[in-house]
Amino acid sequence: MFKPTKILCLTALLCLVISHITSAQQDPQYTQYMYNTQIVNPAYAGSRGALNIGILGRTQWMNLEGAPETGTLSVNSPVGRYNDMGLGLSLVYDKIGPATESNLVMDWSYKIYLTNNTRLAFGLKAGLDMLNVDYSKLNIFEPDDPYFQVTIDNKIQPQLGSGLYVYSEKFYAGLSVPNFLNSKHFDENSLNNVDTENIAVERLHYFFITGYVFNLNRNLKFKPTTLVKYVSGAPLQWDIAANFMFNEKFVLGASYRWSASFSAMTGFQISRGFFAGLAYDYQSTNIQQYSNGSFEAFLRLEIFNRSDRILTPRFF
Repeated sequence: MFKPTKILCLTALLCLVISHITSAQQDPQYTQYMYNTQIVNPAYAGSRGALNIGILGRTQWMNLEGAPETGTLSVNSPVGRYNDMGLGLSLVYDKIGPATESNLVMDWSYKIYLTNNTRLAFGLKAGLDMLNVDYSKLNIFEPDDPYFQVTIDNKIQPQLGSGLYVYSEKFYAGLSVPNFLNSKHFDENSLNNVDTENIAVERLHYFFITGYVFNLNRNLKFKPTTLVKYVSGAPLQWDIAANFMFNEKFVLGASYRWSASFSAMTGFQISRGFFAGLAYDYQSTNIQQYSNGSFEAFLRLEIFNRSDRILTPRFF
């Protein structure tokens, strides 16, 4: 007999026992993570029951030279005779200082029904990651420092990740690791007389996301959500957000990122299949003295089949 609790426990254990012994690097962060789930969790693919296209652009710490800039594109759709599988494509472009990193991956999911209204999806993510670092863009205090003599030019590494996603019409929760592989950011063979124990390597990133939609009255919905991101060697990131939807059209919300920022969010369901959202982060750290906060925009386009019975857009 199928027991979903055993699968959840085994997946969580797998995430915990896999570790690295070198330094960590954080993946991009998103304020509107509740609309950008596929980027970090492949099990989300196909869950909305339509061809789904999402585009997100983020400028972090505006007016600060070398600050992160991130763009994502995700496409997914249910497939199979009973729509029990999902296929998707994810593209992420991230730039910070002298480094630009891009990854292109395929997402696959398979879902089963736990109850008539609740589904459990298993997902796999596989693709390629490409990194460029141009040290000539830096003002290096010691130009002869061996760590900055070898540029990184279109270095390609494989990416392989997985995730779980449980959802119904009002609830969702997901656990994922977008990349299990050890991706080195330097060619240690080209670094002579350098301590290779300090070579930068991406460690595993663990993502947990959950949310619930409350129908407060006929025209008002309330959706609290949270995201926890953990990577060894970097601060724990915890986001908590509250969004309200009015008349199935207008969304207004706020969020807090622990010890980092406060955010305001707004969105508009322009049509049954077209949603647009904006977010602004006010940094609660000293970096706000040197920047004008962070700005994020999101667009989602959905193409429904004629047989779809969805009368109102789902609020996640």
